[in-house]
Amino acid sequence: MTLLTVWNDTDPTTPALQTRDFDTIHEVLAGLNARFSRWELKQLSAEPTQEEVLELYRDEIAGVNADHGYTLVDVVSITPADTDEYRAQAAEARQKFLSEHQHDDDEDRFFARGSGVFYLHAQGKVHAVFCEAGDLLSVPKDTTHWFDMGTNPDYVSVRFFHDDDGWVGHFTGSDVATHFATYDELASVPA
Repeated sequence: MTLLTVWNDTDPTTPALQTRDFDTIHEVLAGLNARFSRWELKQLSAEPTQEEVLELYRDEIAGVNADHGYTLVDVVSITPADTDEYRAQAAEARQKFLSEHQHDDDEDRFFARGSGVFYLHAQGKVHAVFCEAGDLLSVPKDTTHWFDMGTNPDYVSVRFFHDDDGWVGHFTGSDVATHFATYDELASVPA
């Protein structure tokens, strides 16, 4: 179940809020101009192709595109394997997104399987949104944030873009992300 944890950005040890309540999560994120919703999950194969995911969620994707003007949609995934290749790929992918950055475009992500944590750094606070399968989160453009997929990532997600450049991050150089609870720590919070 989705988890929202909010800290003052100067106190990473004491959450000001921690909740799994959908309405509270929706309200807090709306205050940041972030959109949050849930889609009904559909059965995916063990290692789904981009085409399979896009076809299964065709109607939902078309609705988001129509409402928000997205022109490029893709699917990113990582599936655990007991291989050196997986461990290297997972570590590289995780490291890429762990530093605080922002985008010139909204970052919309739907989790068709698995989970990940988006940390939105706004209004003097860090808002960690532990997204799970079925969650759609839109991080508004120019919002400083980072993403943690954990040390053993396993997810399939749909990404939405307004242009063909896809994911382009502008890194802030801040080390703020190193001070807050990680994906693995938040995953251990009791339901």
